Amino acid sequence: MQTVEKRSVQLSRQRWIILAVSCLMNLCIGSMYAWSVLAAPMAEELHVPDLSIVFSTANAVGFITMIIGGILNDRYGPRWVVFAGGVMFGLGMFSCGFAGNTGDLILSYGLMLGLGLSLVYGCTIGNTVKFFPDRKGMAGGATTAFYGISSVLFAPVANALNDIVGVRAAFRILGTVFLFMLCLGSFFMHKCPEDFTPSGDTRHASACRRKAGEKTPLEMLHMPVFYIMLLMLVCGGSFGMMIISSAKSMGVRMTGVSAAAASLLVSVLCLSNTAGRLIAGMLSDRFGRIHTLTAAMLTALAGLAALFRADISGSVFLFAVGLILTGSCFGTFMGVFPGFCTDQFGMRYNTVNYGIMWIGFSLAGVIGPAALRMAYGAFGTYRMAFAAAMLLLLIGLICVFVYHVLTKRGPGIS
Repeated sequence: MQTVEKRSVQLSRQRWIILAVSCLMNLCIGSMYAWSVLAAPMAEELHVPDLSIVFSTANAVGFITMIIGGILNDRYGPRWVVFAGGVMFGLGMFSCGFAGNTGDLILSYGLMLGLGLSLVYGCTIGNTVKFFPDRKGMAGGATTAFYGISSVLFAPVANALNDIVGVRAAFRILGTVFLFMLCLGSFFMHKCPEDFTPSGDTRHASACRRKAGEKTPLEMLHMPVFYIMLLMLVCGGSFGMMIISSAKSMGVRMTGVSAAAASLLVSVLCLSNTAGRLIAGMLSDRFGRIHTLTAAMLTALAGLAALFRADISGSVFLFAVGLILTGSCFGTFMGVFPGFCTDQFGMRYNTVNYGIMWIGFSLAGVIGPAALRMAYGAFGTYRMAFAAAMLLLLIGLICVFVYHVLTKRGPGIS
């Protein structure tokens, strides 16, 4: 008994190191959003008009390795899964420096980097949340927040490297640095024991486990509530990916601000996104995941309404307000959903279950940017895209109502 207690105390201390390392590794992989800085000079280098297909591919394939990585993590632990993801991410970015055409970039950045990123992202978040059954929202919010803030930190670095050494060398330098940092960080990762309970918090952690139960991926797929949550993630992710994918060009076209001012507004968006992940994750521990998500959807509706009005009036103020509201609400979904998934389907298979749930975000990464491009191409404005996003959020609010109905019927039905 004394040995078990001693082990619990040791792991309770060690989990904070794992959380810190997981945050730093997510900071590294979040550099994928530096693509927005390097895409234009790379397109000039290759003499092509647009490289958006590369970034879309990286977002679309993520769920594949989220699921595979989850299975491997549950069987072998996160260390070598994260190591493999770090190698793929670093080499994927590094090899972009040798790309001769768009197809090469799809293979290197879209597939290799995109798949490697999800191996790291899924395992760091899934495994870390398991170490914090008492603070799932905080753990999920913190790890995803560092992913979100990365674009603010690394975009200027990528831009400076492009100015000094050129876009190809910038890719190679960044790839080398991230390869080293991710592989090094993987050796600090440890698998969370299935029976782990934080020292001094036995009653709370045990209650969390009893409440959720332990659902295998197959059992989860047979539960109607899974599909409601998946649709909720699609609705909540689409508006965020829509805004993030084209915030700079939207600012220039809608308000007439300079490119430099638009870049500043993008930084505001990224900071809001990061704050939403961290703050909402902690709030969800206190007020509940579904209530936090509901508040985020209502607030995002107000943010999209502000963007709709900004597109009509050209108001920079309304545009900034819209970015802040939608950015923080998108961050809320990213920060809260890891704990939300664990609450509903349990800890044991969480890494795989969350990987399957990530299909919703992959769909959002395709739907949001595509809707924006189609709306602007057809009407010359973004208003119809914002209206479509508001409609999706209304569907998301209906999903909240259905979720409450299903969960009140009991675990066998939900």
